[in-house]
Amino acid sequence: MTDSSFDDINRAVLAAEKAFESFGQSPPTSVAGLLEKIADEIANPGESLINTASQETGLTIDRLTGERTRTLNQLRMFAALVRQSSTRDPRFDAAMEDRKPARRPDIRRILVPIGPVAVWAASNFPLAFSVAGGDTASALAAGCPVVLKAHPGHPETSSLVASAVSKAVASSGLPAGVFSMLEGSSPAVSLALMRHPKIAAGAFTGSLRAGRALFDAACARPDPIPFFAEMGSLNPVFILPGALNERAATIAAGLAQSVNFGIGQLCTSPGLIVVQEDAEYEGFIETLRKLFEGAPAGKMLTPAIAKTYRDSVTGIQAVDGILSTQALETGLPGRPVIFETNVSTFLAHEHLRQEVFGPATIVVRCTSPGEMQQVAESLEGSLTATVQAAASDLGGHTLLLATLARKAGRLIHNGYPTGVEVCGAMHHGGPYPASSDARFTSVGTAAIARFHRPLCFQDFPQEWLPSELRDA
Repeated sequence: MTDSSFDDINRAVLAAEKAFESFGQSPPTSVAGLLEKIADEIANPGESLINTASQETGLTIDRLTGERTRTLNQLRMFAALVRQSSTRDPRFDAAMEDRKPARRPDIRRILVPIGPVAVWAASNFPLAFSVAGGDTASALAAGCPVVLKAHPGHPETSSLVASAVSKAVASSGLPAGVFSMLEGSSPAVSLALMRHPKIAAGAFTGSLRAGRALFDAACARPDPIPFFAEMGSLNPVFILPGALNERAATIAAGLAQSVNFGIGQLCTSPGLIVVQEDAEYEGFIETLRKLFEGAPAGKMLTPAIAKTYRDSVTGIQAVDGILSTQALETGLPGRPVIFETNVSTFLAHEHLRQEVFGPATIVVRCTSPGEMQQVAESLEGSLTATVQAAASDLGGHTLLLATLARKAGRLIHNGYPTGVEVCGAMHHGGPYPASSDARFTSVGTAAIARFHRPLCFQDFPQEWLPSELRDA
């Protein structure tokens, strides 16, 4: 993949700005039609797209087939949302001509597209969080042209999908600047895109280091812009005593599957398991050890991700008070590893509370509910927090639940965090560092809110108002 030049970036952004003049005013039927055509065009290559993505990423055909279905469904979901004309939230406050001491003016408010959006594709979902993923779909649904920075981990897949999107734009009779794709692995490309004065917002899914660099660049612009980043997340799972006594083996099996799904390369992979020691603990941990020892290693998404995973695991293994199931084998960086430690060791080492992107998790043994609470209070923000609980457990752990509610964007009861449903009520975001703004989601129909801004009209003639604000 060759880095896009500064001239390439400038042309793409200026084309997006020009396209915004018309696309931002497009009727809902036109925008919905574009999204539906994009879905149709992505479906057209059939198995060739899936095979290309599998070769580039190491992800299985079955996994990618499901991911393509998710990608098509979320495009069509946003199309249906736009057709309902419910995304612009029109609000009315009629004039009060006789109000004293002063007349109240006629006030009408609506949401409008924010402008050209820069989107950074993710490595771990080459379809659903990449070129035509949720960020692109929600930005286009809002009426915003997209300048997409492709991920270098799957260039051929990106090219195939970008071609499908561009074909849909052309067949819809829209300006080519509605969508364009830039390439490159150099941070200079991303920073130049973020700093371009015609970019109005950014959306990113990836590492904390890269996301924070782009966030800082967005804030340091002469005109700071909103930047919506999904970054690092530990996704803790707290196993309460009643649940452990009732179904220790079942919970262990569910956790092993959740941690190791996709070689652990999911933003919702549970990187921390907090459990109170009791009579069932030894059986639980022994089952979990055996499941991890028997889990196969796999190819990771990119060499850089594999190296980071290996370095992270090696750093954890070097901590006094850490027990691990196995060492990484040469040539197999995607080897599942489970660590075990106590509360004092966990609290003494800050890097144990940071995400490890890969099939690894840390089990923290607690001796009391108070220690579980200490662990919860030590955590940074996460996308998810999970509680495995029996019916009798929750009433005795209200403080823990309240703490987790402050730490996470999604609370899960008796489930596992991997698997993010794409729907209206989903929230995929959380307090920093899980995301740069906990108020917004990158999954589900609410993701469109990131790319709108309010515009208020005061005492305007009817013919100059947007159609949604007119009396008729």
